[in-house]
Amino acid sequence: MRLRLFATSSIAAMALAGCSEGVLSPQGPVASAERQILFNSLGIMLAIVIPTILATLAVAFWFRSSNRRARYMPDFEYSGRLELLVWSIPAMTVLLVGGVAWVGAHDLDPRKPIASAANPVRVQVVSLDWKWLFIYPDQGIASVNRLTIPVDTPVSFELTSSGVMNSFFVPQLGSQIYTMAGMVTRLQLQADHPGTYRGLSAQYSGGGFADMRFTVDAVPSEDFSRWVAATRGAGPVLDTQAYAGLAKPSQAVAPFTFRAVAPGLFNDMLSSGIQPKDPSRFAWASQRTQK
Repeated sequence: MRLRLFATSSIAAMALAGCSEGVLSPQGPVASAERQILFNSLGIMLAIVIPTILATLAVAFWFRSSNRRARYMPDFEYSGRLELLVWSIPAMTVLLVGGVAWVGAHDLDPRKPIASAANPVRVQVVSLDWKWLFIYPDQGIASVNRLTIPVDTPVSFELTSSGVMNSFFVPQLGSQIYTMAGMVTRLQLQADHPGTYRGLSAQYSGGGFADMRFTVDAVPSEDFSRWVAATRGAGPVLDTQAYAGLAKPSQAVAPFTFRAVAPGLFNDMLSSGIQPKDPSRFAWASQRTQK
């Protein structure tokens, strides 16, 4: 008995430990709202699941063979009251859950700006094989597999892909969203507490998918400014040639930064439909943009 109790407690502890870095441990307003929708939906569904379980047990107990008071009705076929009860409660549950999802989907529209007194930080995201590129257009820097953001400041993401479709997801900040080549998807997130959060790809994209992860460092505004200044002082420049090399497939890439980014690089990737094997098309797109 003690061994069973210990095993059960260990399994429960491990299961709960997995929630410390997931959607049930939100660190931002979007993730908190999504968790609330999850809890509301769970509560509504339990309103029908629990009575159904209790009713099943009660019927089995009442109609047991030893209960002489139970009425045996072999010719029973239909009851309007039972039909109304059986169908009305699930219908109400579906309407309530659907209503919660409908309202939540509009309130948490990925493009909807987050209300804040602070100006949002713009980040352009490119999913590569198999790594993540983060460009800070206003700061003129970039990083690979590490996203640094200020706390209590909205982050406005513009996301695209260098090739296959992918999915950007930071569970503790909320809102998974897809990235597609030649297109831009938009996402608004915010971290309310300093910390290091796990980011990942939620869309299988080939052999290096398992290592396609990144780290999100949420830091105070002063630390973010110092990080920007330090990044500008070291590292290579992200230009067309550097991007062409970066876009080649590679796995388990250690995080590193670029001290500068060629102007309009992100827009060139979108307008030219560039593929990593043909970096010369970047130059053509830049000339076309200047003209």
